[in-house]
Amino acid sequence: MPLNHWCRIERLEGPQGDRDRLIDLGFTPGEEIVVTNSSPLGDPLVVRVRDALLALRRREAAWIWVEGQ
Repeated sequence: MPLNHWCRIERLEGPQGDRDRLIDLGFTPGEEIVVTNSSPLGDPLVVRVRDALLALRRREAAWIWVEGQ
């Protein structure tokens, strides 16, 4: 997903424990998110969700499916 492009979460995949953690952080289906920053090597990503900025590893971000993906 490109930087500074708002998307809506469609679903979450990955191990159950990690999905639960993402949900606890606010990554729920229907919620809008945007990737605001990426480190030079691409890991971690800074994602805005529910007015919070959170750092996610690329492998965690890969479990978040957005509409139109």
